Amino acid sequence: MLAGKRILVGIGGGIAVYRTAELVRLLIKQGAEVRCVMTRSACKFVTPLTFEALTGEEVHTELFDLTGEKTMGHIQLARWANAIVIAPATANLMTKLAYGIADDLLTTIIQVAEAPLLIAPAMNHSMWSSSATQENVKTLRSRGIRFSGPESGELACGEEGTGRLSEPETILDRLLPLLNEQLLTGQRWVINAGPTWESWDTVRILSNRATGTLGSYLAKTASAYGAEVTLIAGPGTPESPDSVRRIDVESANEMMTACEACAKGSDLFIAAAAVSDFRFSKLITEKLKRGDIEQLQIELTANPDIVASVSAMAERPRHVVAFAAESSDHIEHARKKLEHKNVDAIFANDVSNMGRNSGGGWWITADQNEQIETAPKEKLAEKIIGKIMELQK
Repeated sequence: MLAGKRILVGIGGGIAVYRTAELVRLLIKQGAEVRCVMTRSACKFVTPLTFEALTGEEVHTELFDLTGEKTMGHIQLARWANAIVIAPATANLMTKLAYGIADDLLTTIIQVAEAPLLIAPAMNHSMWSSSATQENVKTLRSRGIRFSGPESGELACGEEGTGRLSEPETILDRLLPLLNEQLLTGQRWVINAGPTWESWDTVRILSNRATGTLGSYLAKTASAYGAEVTLIAGPGTPESPDSVRRIDVESANEMMTACEACAKGSDLFIAAAAVSDFRFSKLITEKLKRGDIEQLQIELTANPDIVASVSAMAERPRHVVAFAAESSDHIEHARKKLEHKNVDAIFANDVSNMGRNSGGGWWITADQNEQIETAPKEKLAEKIIGKIMELQK
C-alpha cells in the first residue's frame, strides 16, 4: 500500500533515533520513496550518512542548504511529500510545532506543508506526562495531527514508564490511513482468521496448517481504508494494528459465538478462518499417558458451519464473503458452497497455499469467475479488498 508513495521522515534529537533507521528501511521495503530531514540535535546521535546509505538520497539538515533560499527549497520539499512522519519527536520539537516556531529546516517545512503529519514522540516518562507537553499534544491533535505512541516500557535512562518510541511496524500502521483514501469510512467489517484448536486432552489438539496471515492482512488493509474492523483471531494469528479490534479465540465454538455476536448487522463478514471441521466428542481432563493404552478409538463430532450460520442470521451482514481451500476442482466446489451457504462471494484457493507466505486463487460470485494471480499475502489481501469494494457498489 506504500508503493510509489513519497514519505518525508523528520528526525528529532533523541536516543531513539537509531530506531528511525529501522523505520526508514521498512518504508523503503514497502515500496515508498523516502527522504530525510534531521535536526542538529539528531545529528549528535546518528550521522546523516546512515540515512543517506538507507535511502540513496541526500539528507537535509540546514535551512539554507536546499539550493539556496532564493529557490524556496524547503517549500519544494514540503510539496514533494505525500505524508510526513516525525520520529522521534522530542518535547522541544513538539513545543515548536505547537507554537508555530520555525527556526530550523524541519520546523520550517512543517509550517508550509499541506501533507498529513504523523508524530511519534519519544522521551523520558516525566517529560511526556508534564502538563506543558500534554497541553502541546492537545493543541497538535486539535489541528488534525495524528500520533503514534509513545509506548510504555523500559526507557533508555533505565526507568520504566510511558515514553518509548513506537515500534516501526506500529508507526507504519498508523501512517497507512494518512496515505490512502478513506473509502470504507463508516463501514463495520468483521473478519475471522487463523486455525482453531480442538482439545483432546490437556496437551493434545486437533488443528490444521493455517497461520491467519491472510486474514490479518485483510483486517489491516480494510482498517487502512477507514473501516471499523473487528478481527476474530484463532491461535497463532499475527499481531494486529491498534486500529483493529481483536478478539482472540481458540475453539470453533468460541469462534462461532464471537462471529455471531460481532457480525450482527455489520456491513461485511469475511470468513477467512480455517475452522476445524470436527472436534473430539469427549474431552479428556488430564494428559493421556501413551504407555497406558496400546490402541485407541476416537469419536469426532462435526463443528458448526460458521459462515452458513452468519449468512442465515436474522440481522445478516449486508455482504458475506467466504473462503474455500480445495485440493481439486476449485471452482466447481466453490460454486456449490456459494449457493449452499448463501454467500455473496467466495475466494477459492488451493490447500497448498495454507501456511505459505504467498497465495492466489479465484474470486467467484454468481456471475463471475476471476483468477487472482499468486502474490505475497499482503498484496493478495489488497487485491481481495479491491474485489470486495467492487462487490459493494
